[in-house]
Amino acid sequence: MQTTGLFIKNMVCPRCIKVVRSVLEAAQLTVKDIQLGNVTVAGKLTDEQLQTVAIALEAEGFLMIDDKKQQLVAAIKNIVVETVHYSELDELKENFSTLLAGKLQKDYHYLSNLFSELEGSTIEQYIIQQKIERVKELLDYNELSLSEIGYKMGYSSVAHLSGQFKKVTGLTPSQFKQLKTPKRIPLDKL
Repeated sequence: MQTTGLFIKNMVCPRCIKVVRSVLEAAQLTVKDIQLGNVTVAGKLTDEQLQTVAIALEAEGFLMIDDKKQQLVAAIKNIVVETVHYSELDELKENFSTLLAGKLQKDYHYLSNLFSELEGSTIEQYIIQQKIERVKELLDYNELSLSEIGYKMGYSSVAHLSGQFKKVTGLTPSQFKQLKTPKRIPLDKL
């Protein structure tokens, strides 16, 4: 049976997957597989169906991506988000460059150059932004000590975590915890 792959920007969480699935099912499409950033549906879609789906997804804050280079950058972002926010970094047995190159079956230098060219920042900077947002989330929960958060997020020391946190946010983790209204950035805005 023939299938169609769709690449979708701004899918950053399990709730996004539910919303995208409901949009596609409302368009009478059969979802075969759905993950952050990409969906496989049954059959070959017509241009009219693609346009209808694109409009419906855009109404929900998602964008369909046609350009191959943009698809690759979106895939990089999805792997980083999934790894940082939905897995245990302290159990990660390889660095991000090896992880990305392996999952995408591309040379890391190519991926790095492409990402920088299209995003205006490096993959490393994007990873740091994601890690800091996850640290903010963990600080908000107030269930783990800074030392435990540092370990969980794969930092070599609390000092390294604190230094990176201050560089990105302008605040120390302690200062951030004391804010009455913490300033977290939605993942799809990073």
